[in-house]
Amino acid sequence: MKKSTIIFFTILGILLNAQNIKTKRGIITIDGIHVAKISNKSNEYTFMDLKETPIYTMEFIDKSIVDSVRDSYIRINRIYNKDKTLELDYISPSAFSGEEKSAVYTSVKGLKIIDNKGINIKNLDELFSKSPKRNLDTKTKEAYSVRSKIDKLNITVNNVGEILSNGKPVGYFTNLPVSFGSEDTITDKTFVDIEIYDANSKYIGRYITTTKQLKTAGGKVFTIYREMSGRASLLKFPTYKAIAERMAIMDPNFIKLQGKLTTGPVTKEGTDK
Repeated sequence: MKKSTIIFFTILGILLNAQNIKTKRGIITIDGIHVAKISNKSNEYTFMDLKETPIYTMEFIDKSIVDSVRDSYIRINRIYNKDKTLELDYISPSAFSGEEKSAVYTSVKGLKIIDNKGINIKNLDELFSKSPKRNLDTKTKEAYSVRSKIDKLNITVNNVGEILSNGKPVGYFTNLPVSFGSEDTITDKTFVDIEIYDANSKYIGRYITTTKQLKTAGGKVFTIYREMSGRASLLKFPTYKAIAERMAIMDPNFIKLQGKLTTGPVTKEGTDK
């Protein structure tokens, strides 16, 4: 009986202390009190006081790091002091909340820069003075590590299918279509695989167009760019540059770089075997 009573009052306390946060026609209310206004242009939201004076902006960023691993976060900037921009994690009231609800909920519940008195400038300035770090999971950290190493390679593909790293030829593609362009995505399902060789004409691997798989000379297989639904949808087909980058991850001897590239995070959309 005591246990039931404790649970009842715990739930009651949560309900009584829960804030009723709503946004309607650009007006933010907390427990029925108008506290701020919000407007948006594309994926950037501007928060204003009730006199419509812009105070800060919140931009939603969603980007691919490497292969199917994506990162979603917000970028906050004070309009009255643009010396610093913060990149932070955001929270949502539910898995189905849109960006506007997430922006408001993060401002009130997560960052506490909006309360029942309006936009709290003191808390906003303290947030910028502390510059809190993001909480990245292991998969995302690993993806950024791989991305950093790939970026150092500075891989490009020219219009004749030659692969370059920092301007130096390191390999080339064969079995290219007649209409090949270095920035093209590979959309044709041909029975002839696109092969990759290093600068010494040593066979490195191939891209199988029918299965969207990369296979190294050593037998490693990686399936890339499976289609996903929703905001995190990916390109159905890779570019030649993306294939060269993935080969550099799968076979660190293909393009030499101090500190070997790892095979990258294992995901449902792409898996090293």
